[in-house]
Amino acid sequence: MKYVLIGCGRIAVNHIKAVLNNHLELAAVCDVKPEAMETLLAKHGLEKDTSIRRYTDYREMIEAEQPTLAAIATESGIHAEIALYCIAHGVNVIIEKPMAMSMADADAIVEAAQAHHVKVCACHQNRFNPAVQATRKALEEGRFGKLSHGSIHVRWNRNKGYYDQAPWRGTWAQDGGCMMNQCIHGVDLLRWMMGDDVVEVYAQTAQQFHHYLECEDVGMAVVKFANGSIGTIEGTTNVYPKNLEETLYLFGETGTVKIGGTSTNNIDVWQFADQREEDAALQGLQEATSNVYGNGHTAVYADMMDAIVHDRAPYIDAQAGRRALEMILAMYQSAATGMPVKLPLKDVASVDFTGRFK
Repeated sequence: MKYVLIGCGRIAVNHIKAVLNNHLELAAVCDVKPEAMETLLAKHGLEKDTSIRRYTDYREMIEAEQPTLAAIATESGIHAEIALYCIAHGVNVIIEKPMAMSMADADAIVEAAQAHHVKVCACHQNRFNPAVQATRKALEEGRFGKLSHGSIHVRWNRNKGYYDQAPWRGTWAQDGGCMMNQCIHGVDLLRWMMGDDVVEVYAQTAQQFHHYLECEDVGMAVVKFANGSIGTIEGTTNVYPKNLEETLYLFGETGTVKIGGTSTNNIDVWQFADQREEDAALQGLQEATSNVYGNGHTAVYADMMDAIVHDRAPYIDAQAGRRALEMILAMYQSAATGMPVKLPLKDVASVDFTGRFK
């Protein structure tokens, strides 16, 4: 299956690893900075591989290569533009989070994918973590009973050196703050586990330490779900001196689970009223990861390839990406207005909130 990568920055290492693990044909890479392409390829010993074409214009690459699958790993603000171009040319796409920066763009991606009969995958790779998959299976089997409440805590560190790596980071137009960039994976997991349908979001955000950014570095929210359960969200890049945890809690009438680790990859608590023999193997499960992004990209790619071959929806489809984006934008709108926000959300773009933290 012919594949191309658009964007060769920080997260691209995981994409190339997934490509190699899944034996995709890596036809080309693209970045506006030629040195970024060479640096990325060198990390995988591919810098001398002349069969991998290099492009600085993604449009030229798509037209010349005509790939089956493209991954978009650029700055967030141009995800939608690139995705819509790929889709219009019949190319299936994996889009790094967030899928878009506005509901209008997210809806346009969903509609375009349907119109052109291509697959779109939102890259929320933590859904494939073994701890997350085990919890989802228990949830679908009804082991939690009625859900009471749940929470996600993303307690990470991002220092000035991180933001200095790329000028788009921490800007409203191209990135958003810690909620949109770092915490959207956890928000996606919470919404997915708690039933997807959200009634209301109330949030507060602040910029405490990153005065050189436009956006927030801490945010908290309370979420009311349609099934009557309640969720809480805490996300920050202010934890000293390094990443502490990304932890998901689920509390049900007959089950309690705590998924911990730096990126929801360990099972810290696994308790159910109907204890089973297989539960022993899940108690204390720990997944080794090489970086904070985890191992899920390989599974994302494997699933997407299978979806293309068998003409089915990807496990993490465009609607999933849309729902995660909606949660973040609802938080931003609530923080900006000081009021709870009802869902479904009317069209909101992150750029509507410029000036909020100036």
